[in-house]
Amino acid sequence: MRMFGGAIFILTVLLAAVTFLLPEPEGFPILEYHQVTDAQLDPAFEVYNVPPNEFAAQLDYLQAQGYTTITLKDFMYAVRGYRPLPEKPIVLTFDDGYADNYTTMLPILEAHNMTAVVYVITNELGKPGYLTFDNLKDMQRRGLEIGSHTSDHLPLTSLNKITQRRQMRESKIFLEWSGLEPICSLSYPNGEFNSELEEMLREENYLTAVTGEAGLNTLQTNPFELRRVHIRKPRFGLTEFKFRLFKASFFAKLKNIF
Repeated sequence: MRMFGGAIFILTVLLAAVTFLLPEPEGFPILEYHQVTDAQLDPAFEVYNVPPNEFAAQLDYLQAQGYTTITLKDFMYAVRGYRPLPEKPIVLTFDDGYADNYTTMLPILEAHNMTAVVYVITNELGKPGYLTFDNLKDMQRRGLEIGSHTSDHLPLTSLNKITQRRQMRESKIFLEWSGLEPICSLSYPNGEFNSELEEMLREENYLTAVTGEAGLNTLQTNPFELRRVHIRKPRFGLTEFKFRLFKASFFAKLKNIF
């Protein structure tokens, strides 16, 4: 048993060494956030919150590294050849549609001249702690992209086809009929997806979808399998944030190996 454990350790070290020596992969990261607030949260959800001062420091770091934020509509414009991507693009995404995305996150974002994509669970809109339609309309006016996180945040891969389609169709129609600009992107609940869902999204006139798989994205990446890195509540400040950015690059390198 010890020999087996030792072999696994050696293989892990060798893989890490080989990966480190590989050239930097092409592509840009997509970051997955949820909340940005100083409010006291349920301990079970606290891990999904990045406090405002930490979030501002992360944006400062991204700017210092030369990143330019884009939306996923910008990404699709580039895919279709209408406009180029900036030299060093990055996408900031926010899942679930919490009210602090408007009251706290947005002012920090605008102070850095950045943009983002906000994915909302439509049946939560207007409830305590969640965004309202007026919030969403104002966010669109101020340059953010609004996307669907389905109607009820149910893992799509566990549902029958009728319910799957209803979850993605009704959320899109609900948002658009409420006066928002066309909804073109979806965030898979829990990051789970398959090829059947991708085909269904195309039929429902979505253009992109983000997953829970780490890595980088290029103009050749399947737009319904875009990779993201989850940004949790930092325990070690910017060091942890830098590690999570590295994680995207590391998984991209692994993909190149295998």
